[in-house]
Amino acid sequence: MSAVKTYQKVNPERENVSFEISKMEDIYTNRHGKVDVPHRHNYYTVLIINKAKGLHKIDFNTYELSNKQIFFVAPGQVHQVIETEKSYGFAMTFSNKFLAENYIPLSFIDSLNLFQNYGQSPPLTPINEQFEVIEEFAKNIFKLSQSDANMKHLSIGSFLKLLLIECNNICAINPIELDIDTTGDNLIRAFKSAVNKNFRNEHSTTFYANELAITPDHLNRTFRSKIGKTAKDYIQARIITEAKRLIYFTDLTNKEIAYELGFNEPANFSAFFKKHTKLSPSKFKKIEVSY
Repeated sequence: MSAVKTYQKVNPERENVSFEISKMEDIYTNRHGKVDVPHRHNYYTVLIINKAKGLHKIDFNTYELSNKQIFFVAPGQVHQVIETEKSYGFAMTFSNKFLAENYIPLSFIDSLNLFQNYGQSPPLTPINEQFEVIEEFAKNIFKLSQSDANMKHLSIGSFLKLLLIECNNICAINPIELDIDTTGDNLIRAFKSAVNKNFRNEHSTTFYANELAITPDHLNRTFRSKIGKTAKDYIQARIITEAKRLIYFTDLTNKEIAYELGFNEPANFSAFFKKHTKLSPSKFKKIEVSY
């Protein structure tokens, strides 16, 4: 089985493009309704869906496409949009380069409760009035993207920030703070980075707390207050997500995957995987391949 398809650039034909917005109906028409294979981006994706039918798979979690939804896909997440008819809305993509060039700190993105790198990534489902506000921001962004306005990227960045703040305010957990560059946010960012670097070998909250020179209790309290989950939940979600990717996108055996992810015994890996997915690794692969 081939490795997961990865899009490195917002626009592969235009090297310097770091932001794009398209109408979903145009994407559907240009692709003649053909569904893309599961893939990942090295940039952020936001889908603002006015009307749609089908499925959206993000890291092997399946969500039904419906009306007035907003999806957030973080860099590195594997996803696939499966439309059963033409969708209507907007698809936005932007890179860290766009954020930096338009004075949007990465700490702002990290402070949002929108881009969930691992685990569940359900859509935001605003009420009609909320969706209309968000859609209006998207329309302004699209209009600007088609124009030759002075400093249009700064304007787009401002509207994007307003759109994301509006979305974040709908979330029950982690309402955005005025001072986004707080100690807690820096700690969460450092913890996520440490997990991404070490999760194949280190599975304990204590290890990461020691790396950050804090107590496990402090790490868990901070993470729960910001994210709504424990640090252990995040570590385990990262391992499960990688396990699913290795099972689906490679030909590695369960034994090889177990050792790749730091399990001393394949049986321990299988038990861990089944506990968190309710499926054995082989059953998971069979279901996903036949999907």
